[in-house]
Amino acid sequence: LVLDGVRGLAIALVMGVHFLGDATPVSGAERALVWLGNQGIVGVDLFFVLSGFLITGILYDSRESERYYSDFYMRRLLRIFPLYYGVLTLLFVGLPLLRLMPAGLLESASHQAWLWLYGTNIYQSLHGAWAFPYVSHFWSLAIEEHFYLLWPLAMHAFSRRTLLRICFGCVGFSLILRCALTFFGANMIPVYVLTPCRLDALCTGALLALLARGPQGAVVLAAPARKTAMAATLGLFAVALWHMRTKDLEWLSLPLRGTFFALAFGALVAILVTSRDGPLLRLFGSGPLRFLGKYSYGLYVFHGIIGFAFLQNQLQPRLTAMTGSHLGAVLLQAVMGVSLSLVIAVMSFELYEKRFLRLKHYFDPERTPKEGQQGMPATPREGRTEGACSQQRP
Repeated sequence: LVLDGVRGLAIALVMGVHFLGDATPVSGAERALVWLGNQGIVGVDLFFVLSGFLITGILYDSRESERYYSDFYMRRLLRIFPLYYGVLTLLFVGLPLLRLMPAGLLESASHQAWLWLYGTNIYQSLHGAWAFPYVSHFWSLAIEEHFYLLWPLAMHAFSRRTLLRICFGCVGFSLILRCALTFFGANMIPVYVLTPCRLDALCTGALLALLARGPQGAVVLAAPARKTAMAATLGLFAVALWHMRTKDLEWLSLPLRGTFFALAFGALVAILVTSRDGPLLRLFGSGPLRFLGKYSYGLYVFHGIIGFAFLQNQLQPRLTAMTGSHLGAVLLQAVMGVSLSLVIAVMSFELYEKRFLRLKHYFDPERTPKEGQQGMPATPREGRTEGACSQQRP
């Protein structure tokens, strides 16, 4: 449950980007608020680390199953596809039929095939532009889908020791690739959204899951996690100070920043799954964060669409005229955006997505063939790694 709270923090950070970071500041206080909101983009890194951790754990624990591939891919399909393709159908089929297609969405519709094929980030990289009004934030969903597609193959083919080496190698490769692209003057969009450029976060999470499934269990993560958290925090401060002082070596400092965040978030996850009590467990086990985490997928999908609609319809200037306060309008728009996103995400989950999620037990790796024929979920298999790292299923 505590990892649901981590999801909650991640989506709260990301929503800050679209509901605060996109505002137009007119004062020092507002500039600080907008800057703070834009820092929430690191919530995507937190999502990646958590996905790598949870997915790798699920795959490793089911490697001996005869239904290894079918169970995993069907469970992912039931969780992801109904909402993703339902939204695309609504936007690119339903709205045109109702003659309600906004101009920005027409632009996205002109190259929508990339969205349907989870190639959003590839198109954005090829054109060096965000390119998809209303749904440009789907680039991160494309990265996760690429990971879900390919990582199970590696997990099934290689030993744990080899997988650990692959994870270490991918973390280093991702950092080197970002440095090289930046050094040679590449557009920053592919540096940010290409799947190989984001492997450090995904493989940091995967590395934790594999280490936790060694002979000593998750306890092996405890001491290194705290040292890594301290080192990553110091690294982030050093990069920030360097960046404030000079723009030299940006080709190194900016890519390093991403890897330091991946390591810091990995350390956070490791600390949470190895702790028995403490303020961090109480924070991430709190109701509000777990509530956000439960609906984080829908919140991510819908909040970007809502945020872009606010911009297109100039909601902030209208609220400023109504309230007589620009700062009040910025804050009110953020409250409206988060509230509307929550309402739609909760309704989507409870009334639509749950219908598909109920089918996931048919593809549970712990289900015996007899139980599967009866449509009944199995009892948990003995011998699995204990702790939060083995109890979470996204």
